[in-house]
Amino acid sequence: MARVATKPTPNKSGRRTARKRILAELQNDYLDLLHTMDVITKAGAGFRSLADAWADTTTPHGKLMLTVQGGLAEFERSLIMARTQAGIQRAKERGVAFGRPTELNPKQRRMIAERYAAGETAAALAREFEVGEATVWRALNEGVS
Repeated sequence: MARVATKPTPNKSGRRTARKRILAELQNDYLDLLHTMDVITKAGAGFRSLADAWADTTTPHGKLMLTVQGGLAEFERSLIMARTQAGIQRAKERGVAFGRPTELNPKQRRMIAERYAAGETAAALAREFEVGEATVWRALNEGVS
């Protein structure tokens, strides 16, 4: 079921208009909003904004406006996703590293592998290198594939 966005973006009078709430919701999930409006309609009710005359699903004009606004929001969302993916692809081509930086450099990982092979425990290595045991285990299993 669709939810109205909870983060307010006030207008000049300090209140958020129904149009802004609906547009925020449309950007989140257009199909879910249409389903919710369909459920409301089938229950014999309608949506009518007191602040915005166009937001009235009890009239054909209001239904059209909701559908058009939803289509535009879906289109905008698709454009944003396409631009984001293109930017990620360009960054990867430039060699930008994604994700969280590793705690251990290659020399430290090599030292951990050697000392673990010599009999030291993962817990002792974790304490010495000031990382968690899981980080030590990842370092040891990194080369295994």
